[in-house]
Amino acid sequence: MNERKKGLLMVCLGASMWGASGVAGQYLLQDCGLTAGWLVVSRMLLAGVILLAADVFQYRESILRVWRDKKDAWDLVLFAILGLLAVQYTYFASIKCGNAAAATVLQYLMPIFIVGYTAVTGRKWPQFIEVICVTMAIGGTFLLVTHGNVHELSIPLPALLWGLSSAVAAAVYTMKPKRLIRKWRPTLIIGWGMLVGGVFLTPFCPPWQVPGAWTVLSGLIYAYVIIFGTVVAFGCYLGSIKYIQPAEASILGAVEPLAAILLSITFLHASFGFMDILGTALIISTVFLLAKR
Repeated sequence: MNERKKGLLMVCLGASMWGASGVAGQYLLQDCGLTAGWLVVSRMLLAGVILLAADVFQYRESILRVWRDKKDAWDLVLFAILGLLAVQYTYFASIKCGNAAAATVLQYLMPIFIVGYTAVTGRKWPQFIEVICVTMAIGGTFLLVTHGNVHELSIPLPALLWGLSSAVAAAVYTMKPKRLIRKWRPTLIIGWGMLVGGVFLTPFCPPWQVPGAWTVLSGLIYAYVIIFGTVVAFGCYLGSIKYIQPAEASILGAVEPLAAILLSITFLHASFGFMDILGTALIISTVFLLAKR
């Protein structure tokens, strides 16, 4: 397999694992009685330890060096809390109130918030293609959450609000660590971000107070969320950048909501009608158009 094919396979695999982890999270939250807070705090703590251990094994360097620079340390804490922690909590809260498919699609409104942020901070009106993308995203969201009927929501209002919050947090998560990752490396920054975010949430959702009903199946699904849905997925996605362009990785990352939809229909018997498909297509199309730029 040549390097390009390897990169394409890695990004698709990582995105698919992310989509599957949302479906697995829905099962744990709705059928097994876990709380979004406990799932997020335990996931972040375990994944953070695993990623940092992998970083030490791979690079043979001290993982504490990043904390010696005050600016780096401050940016890392903000990324951990306002980025990683916020995006995961809002995402799983949206799933808890609604379903994994809708929550994942709503999170993909993230590029629209990035367009808005850059327009405001740069004091520059968005370009024509960006205005088109914003219009498509708004129209897609309208179809997804109303099915064309303005008097009735097709998903619960809390799920919609958490989903939109997840898109905002995803924008922060995408933009905030760019300087840190360029200066250091992805495993170190994301590993510390996971660990710091988990520690921050611990007083509010103690991981030792385990909720829900546990079985062998729920234990295996939980292990999947931690190992494959977090550590391996991040490794595949970030590793793909060595072989393909970042824009290509962004475009192929759209496999995530498609995987979440297909797995939700297959395993959770979720309904996904024509309006849902049309709304999803409009939202995902904006990812292709903006990533191309």
